[in-house]
Parts: sequence; C-alpha cells; structure tokens
Amino acid sequence: MEVSDIEKVVQTWKEQYIELGSHDFINYVQIFENKGSVMGCSNPHPHGQIWAQSSLPTQVEKTQKNLRSYYEKNKTSLLKDYLEQELKFQERIVAENEHFAVVVPFWATWPYETMIISKRHFGNIIAMTNDETKAYAEMIKTITVKYDNLFETSFPYSAGIHQAPTDRISHPEWHFHMHFYPPLLRSATVKKFMVGYEMLGEAQRDISPEQSAKILRELSTNHYKTK
Repeated sequence: MEVSDIEKVVQTWKEQYIELGSHDFINYVQIFENKGSVMGCSNPHPHGQIWAQSSLPTQVEKTQKNLRSYYEKNKTSLLKDYLEQELKFQERIVAENEHFAVVVPFWATWPYETMIISKRHFGNIIAMTNDETKAYAEMIKTITVKYDNLFETSFPYSAGIHQAPTDRISHPEWHFHMHFYPPLLRSATVKKFMVGYEMLGEAQRDISPEQSAKILRELSTNHYKTK
C-alpha cells in the first residue's frame, strides 16, 4: 500500500475510535491487525479488527498503571522520556521521521519486536495533526516493508495500538504508541515458540534488541521482496 492509502486506514481508525468510544458503556477501543497463516490467519494479507469493551484489557491496565505512576511522580510522559533516551543513543532505533520513531524496546520478547512511538506527547489517535497522520502512515509502511525484506517473504505479525481509554476521564499519562509482534526467528520458516521456562518463568531473548535493531535499520525500504 502507498502511504496515502495507509493514511485512509488511519483515518478509519480515528473515526472508529470516536464512534465506538462515544458510547457511555465503552471504556476502551482496541485497534489491532493480524497478518499471515503462522499467526493463525486464514487470509494472508494484513487485516484489522477493532474490539470495544467496558473493561480495560489486562495488558492495557498494566501499561496505564506504569504510565500513571511515572507521570504522577515526574509530571512528564514515560514514553516521551524513554524515546528521547533511545534517540540520543540511536542503538535501538530502526527508523524515524519528524513526528515518530520505530524502536526495538530493550524489553522486547519477540525476535524483531518493534514499537512506533510518537515524538510529541499525546494520548490518542484523534489528537494527531494532519502532518502527524502522514508521518505515522510513513512509519507503518517503513517497518512493514523492512519486515518483508528481512527474510524475503510476506512477513507475519500481530500489531496494535495502545492509547488512552474512552472512559471520559482525563488521562495525561497516556502516550500514543503501536506494537508490532512478529514471530519469525531465523528465517521465513522458523517461528519462535514460547515453551518451558519462557511460559512458566520469564521470556528469553533469542536475539538482542541491539542486534535486531541493527538488522532492521540496514534493510531497504525502497521495494518489496517476496518469494
């Protein structure tokens, strides 16, 4: 997809966040996308879903708790401060433009896990300016093309946006970001599986965040390869 087409998808996400979040019984709108049979998808192409619910999902609740704790202590955004440190050292930065950056977080569990983080502190997708919307679409295209070029295959993943709840409460602690969880490990056919100690104890990293960031950073974004 061209950047202009991805912008239309982002615009739909905005509209759905507003429409679904306007219901007084909807407190969170989870926008996500899956791609590839290895992720259990019957369709090979990326396809999105939006779930709207009254309660906060567990992962979102954990994120909100940490964001709020940091904000109450420092009066700044945790992810903004974190991203500024990543941008300073550049070691785990994959790509960036004026408004967004793609980073391999130091806590990444999946081999080529990334986050798109806004450089400006805002809490939800409807707070984006027109320029930010285009820049966000550019970052989505950049990372997905890099994924495809990594093993020269149509790269599978689950991706989704984390943003402020729609519970009609102010959430200055929230900072817009998007996760990409890709399962491929060493080739187009080798998938990372969570087993044994990883399931029962703690996730193990098959490749360091610095290594995966370097590999992704050096991949082309100029064309699409597929076998």
